Amino acid sequence: MQEKLEIDLAQLPEEGKAFSGELDAKVFGLPENDAQPVGPLEYDLYVQRFDDELLLRGYVGTPFEFTCARTNKRFVQTISLEEAAVSLEVTSGTVDATEALREEVLINMPDYPRCDEADEPMECEIDERYLALDKPAEDSVSDAPSHEGEQADQWSALDELNQFKDNK
Repeated sequence: MQEKLEIDLAQLPEEGKAFSGELDAKVFGLPENDAQPVGPLEYDLYVQRFDDELLLRGYVGTPFEFTCARTNKRFVQTISLEEAAVSLEVTSGTVDATEALREEVLINMPDYPRCDEADEPMECEIDERYLALDKPAEDSVSDAPSHEGEQADQWSALDELNQFKDNK
């Protein structure tokens, strides 16, 4: 498995050339608490040169493990672009397209991943226990616990902070 997709312009025919393969998932380098790739970055691209520009068109995709924004369940969703188009500036005899392909996949990741959009969709319902704030009266969800004998005024706790005030 490759770690980079480098295109040697001296070996690139004038009419272009097809490139396909896989890049190691390490190219993403995402933080530990973020979505993580569970497979390689796959590509199937046709590459052409136009003067000082290199155009890559085709498929790019990687499976990622996400945490559902609604249910907090882990699931796998493949981020794939069937018709990706990446343009790179030609500055030398070899062009490294790795970072551009990485960014193309990351830009298309969902802002709020949901398990019903997974490769194997799951039921994506919010647990009603988390909806107790604005619940209808006939709902079976219990209210948040309260301290007995305490005033219902939520601002009364701020009055107690006066003891920390520096009285001069």
